[in-house]
Amino acid sequence: MSDIPVPPIKRIAIVGPECTGKTNLCIALAKHYKTAWVPEYARHYIDRLQRPYTQDDLFTIAKGQLFTEDELALEANTFLFCDTNLLVIKVWSEYKFGNCSPEILHLLKIKTYDLHLLTNIDVPWENDPQREHPDKREYFYSLYKKELNALGIDYHEISGSKPERLAQAIRCIDSLKSD
Repeated sequence: MSDIPVPPIKRIAIVGPECTGKTNLCIALAKHYKTAWVPEYARHYIDRLQRPYTQDDLFTIAKGQLFTEDELALEANTFLFCDTNLLVIKVWSEYKFGNCSPEILHLLKIKTYDLHLLTNIDVPWENDPQREHPDKREYFYSLYKKELNALGIDYHEISGSKPERLAQAIRCIDSLKSD
């Protein structure tokens, strides 16, 4: 994590399998709440690689994700929407490489969010050069639920059309305001 001082904001992690609307939901929520959102750092990183990514790259991606979160928290207004978090990197590392580095696991333990939204697979698949498994969406969705439950993380499942997803997420987030 970075040494950037961050203001008191509520961080919301949007997690889920590939191509389940995480980015679209982050953008819509940031617009609704007039605040910042954190893009998935892995996309930026992998787009610039001149080789296939390796497991070592995942720790670099994890640090980049956290640094970007802290940077954008300085621009946030009450909420910061994070398009993925270290749980996504953990799941991906374990699937692709058979394990996850202790450094990522340590960061996952100490990095907290005020809310997790799990995006369902009930949206159409869209091809993208970085997306790898259109046939494993149900598997990964179940895996994310299992991981969130194992970590004792309270989460809300988000599904339906884009407007339905946004409305569900807003209801969950508005409930944080009363905390």
